[in-house]
Amino acid sequence: MKLLTDLSMDELKQLMVAYGEPSFRAEQLYLNLYAGKNFEEMTNVGKSLKDRLIADGYLACGVTILEHYVSKLDGTVKFLFSLADGNIVEGVLMRYKYGNTLCISTQVGCRMNCAFCASGLHGLKRNLTAGEILGEVIAANRFDGGDLKDRHITNVVLMGSGEPLDNYENVVKFLRLVNAEKGLNISYRNISLSTCGLIDAFDRFLQEDIPVTMTFSLHAARDEVRSEIMPVNKKFGVDLVIDAAKRYFDRTKRRVVFEYSLIKGVNDGEEDAAALIRKVKGFPCIVNLIVLNYVKERGLAATSRKEAYRFAGALEKAGVSATVRRTMGADIEGACGQLRAKYIDRSKTEEESL
Repeated sequence: MKLLTDLSMDELKQLMVAYGEPSFRAEQLYLNLYAGKNFEEMTNVGKSLKDRLIADGYLACGVTILEHYVSKLDGTVKFLFSLADGNIVEGVLMRYKYGNTLCISTQVGCRMNCAFCASGLHGLKRNLTAGEILGEVIAANRFDGGDLKDRHITNVVLMGSGEPLDNYENVVKFLRLVNAEKGLNISYRNISLSTCGLIDAFDRFLQEDIPVTMTFSLHAARDEVRSEIMPVNKKFGVDLVIDAAKRYFDRTKRRVVFEYSLIKGVNDGEEDAAALIRKVKGFPCIVNLIVLNYVKERGLAATSRKEAYRFAGALEKAGVSATVRRTMGADIEGACGQLRAKYIDRSKTEEESL
């Protein structure tokens, strides 16, 4: 499988030179690709060129929208994206006053196996290519009526299925592609990258000088608790994650975010709040508290919103900036991995009934 969306403008130009085509053909292809068009829709590209690309195994659109669900509560849109090999991933389009944010996936499944997350229920199938990750943004932008001149996706968060830094090379190339001036041109400052704390990969990323908003999935400030709900903590503990966050701030001067999903009776007590305060007090960060989306296969209960605000209040009183994330798309299974897991289970049931 070869995707044209995996190629930068310069790489497309090199391909056209190899084909004996003028360089402006690369620009034609590029504009069509970023508008989400397949070969049949590229009316300004010659048939002979398209036929040659197809014969050489190239695909234009490696990502299509298989299903979408619109929340009646807040207009959030949940996507199931179909990939060229039949795999599926999820995305979520969230509408805010300041613009539209798209949450995208970076892997088919996930191997981190966090206890509260649906993404890892079926394990890791494979990494997405840079062009496939980009294809999620292109497809959602087109779905919402946007194009390159009137882009409807203003913010991107890499917080869907998969651990972005576990797919390092493709994620880094995606960031450069989505930021490209002649493409979607989404500012790095409007992109958030979430990691559960793969510190070795993070230290590589630190050298890339890509100033995205860095979000660290912390979810507990005590190693004994974090190791229970996040296996990655056995290798990269709480202190290593927080030290990495501080290094990112020192290099970029950008305030980092700590994600903290509140799980009833697990990480939401006074002792947990006190431990978190000890770890991050005095450091310019934001603790983003999340009321857990219930995943039946995981069986963990969510802390109530009332208790979430109590937890936030304790942090704020101690001088730690904290917010409680607004719940969006609750009626369409908005948490990452939920819809994909449901689709896979449904497909298996249908196959078994044949």
